Amino acid sequence: MLNKRRGFLIAGFLTTAVFIMNSGKIFTTVSPKDTLDILQNDLFAKAETLGVNVSAYLSLILQHSRINKDDKEYIRNGTKWINEEAVEVYKKLYHELTKSEREQLLKRVSKSEWGESYMATILTYILEAIFSDPVYGVNTKRAGQKWLKFENGLPYPKEALL
Repeated sequence: MLNKRRGFLIAGFLTTAVFIMNSGKIFTTVSPKDTLDILQNDLFAKAETLGVNVSAYLSLILQHSRINKDDKEYIRNGTKWINEEAVEVYKKLYHELTKSEREQLLKRVSKSEWGESYMATILTYILEAIFSDPVYGVNTKRAGQKWLKFENGLPYPKEALL
């Protein structure tokens, strides 16, 4: 489970505003967390249905010592790029779009090299969360394993390694 210090650091990374540009001018600022909370559900809604806390897992990953700074910055920048695309097309931030508008935007973004890569990265983390061990606090009921009728190997971890 997250301790208070780690939670504070994670919150800082995900809530620090990024500037969203439009036509070379600052349009607004947005928190990466606002975007990621909706994006992860748009990319794989089954995680929410299963009750898997993908946000908490992503927060763990962003503080893990083995994830390099560039990869963490890529996640943050991707939220910026998606919002800039939303502003360019709809004049609204990603989390302000309707479900249909977000779907159309993701189809558009997925056709770009950065978009395809970014969505694949986020989907990788979503799937890791869905199949993570309950010790990490994000898949507490082994919902992903039950969904696929998969039995993990034994023994289960006794403590989180993240």
